[in-house]
Amino acid sequence: MVSQQGSLERKASLGRKIVVVGAGIGGLTAGALLAHRGYNVTVFDQAIVPGGCASTFKRKGFTFDVGATQVAGLEPGGIHHRIFSELEIDLPKATFCDPACAVYLPGETEPINVWRDPERWKAERQRQFPGSEPFWQLLADLFRRSWAFQMRDPVLPPRSGWDLWQLTKALRPDTLLTVPHTFSTVGDALRGYGLERDRRLKTFLDLQLKLYSQVDADETALLYAATALGVSQQPHGLFHLHGSMQVLSDRLMDALKRDGGKLVMRHTVEQIHTQGKQTLGVTIRDQSTDETWLEPADHVVANVTLQDLVRLLGENAPHGYQRRVEKLPPASGAFVLYLGVDHSAIPENCPPHLQFLYNYDGAIAENNSLFVSVSRAGDGRAPEGKATIIASSFTDVMAWEQGNYDAMKQRYAEAAIARLGQFFTLNTETIIHQESATPRTFQRYTGRAQGIVGGIGQRIPTFGPFGFANRTPVHHLWLVGDSTHPGEGTAGVSYSALTVVRQIEAAKR
Repeated sequence: MVSQQGSLERKASLGRKIVVVGAGIGGLTAGALLAHRGYNVTVFDQAIVPGGCASTFKRKGFTFDVGATQVAGLEPGGIHHRIFSELEIDLPKATFCDPACAVYLPGETEPINVWRDPERWKAERQRQFPGSEPFWQLLADLFRRSWAFQMRDPVLPPRSGWDLWQLTKALRPDTLLTVPHTFSTVGDALRGYGLERDRRLKTFLDLQLKLYSQVDADETALLYAATALGVSQQPHGLFHLHGSMQVLSDRLMDALKRDGGKLVMRHTVEQIHTQGKQTLGVTIRDQSTDETWLEPADHVVANVTLQDLVRLLGENAPHGYQRRVEKLPPASGAFVLYLGVDHSAIPENCPPHLQFLYNYDGAIAENNSLFVSVSRAGDGRAPEGKATIIASSFTDVMAWEQGNYDAMKQRYAEAAIARLGQFFTLNTETIIHQESATPRTFQRYTGRAQGIVGGIGQRIPTFGPFGFANRTPVHHLWLVGDSTHPGEGTAGVSYSALTVVRQIEAAKR
């Protein structure tokens, strides 16, 4: 039974109108939580279906995940478990990825398996990288302390007295043991243990970290890497969802609507209006009628990239904030190949996620490396006897603005199929459906600036305490998504959404 005080607080919340820009996982999570807590919430998105980079599309009976293909935080105490429990909705059916990834280095036929069992993973890395265990123990110690700190819900970076108080409450004596490593990169740690010349170890780390931090070991912040590399082991883990990644956004969407929130698709937010660093509302354009109007709001939650946030603010973007965004290193795009295949194309006992590097001398991009996700029998992604293969590689977004786009896209697809053909059986008989996506595709369907993926890169100047805050310089304008702490992935953007909800709740007191 709701208390009288709780009822009054809920009624007070109903007077606060919140507009959420973007129906990715971060936007839907923020919207659903705010609606559940009694706010008047409307989520606008320019796409046809919600989910952003974690949405799906269907072809010839196959269901393809657009971008994200695995999820963390479903275990008890994990961020999705916490959010779904608050929303009183069921977690989607999922199985652990074990190994979380099978990594193939150039010229090698035996993979490096990232096992979920910590002891099995320890034995694997000791066999694969002799003499490296002190380095891995450092990562394990940092992960344990950092995770305990993160589970106490700090706000990073703090931008108000309330934020600072939440950060202070999360600190413990063991947290301070991580402080000496705040300005260290993974490359610094490798050099500290005399491992910088271990090419296999360095390459393995470069491949894995590029997936999570967007940059290699020499640039990735050590404290961020400890969490990114440790979260795939028990009692945590990475999960393969039954059906598709779309089930996450579908359940959040249902919760949003159940609690009185609105989700409006095919409507583009063209401008965020401010006055004297105070949020006023947004300009909305209905794509079907081209009608535009000003939607007033007490708060605006932006589930967008930093670059898009500055664009939406226009001439009212705070100059210091705008300059900082403009000085960010170029972000990566992705080329993604989607294949629907006969199951005979898949090797026996194939892991759900694989990573290949084909040449030590090439960059971890442009088809020299591929991250591959493979559906499982009965997981709802393919008809019986069939399977999906999704292969992605990092690419320079600017390269797709030059030259012959169609020819370049065809060249990338052919190169990717040739590479994949070294592991899978791919030919005219086994390939049933084929299509590909480029940064242009992602820009068109997700609305992200230049089609960039994965956030801003977890370098020292942009991770954790030094990154971009959820609380922007504009009063009551909030940022969620992979541009802010704790970074990319569905778990990361969901945590950022929960942080914003807590900040909005604190602001009304």
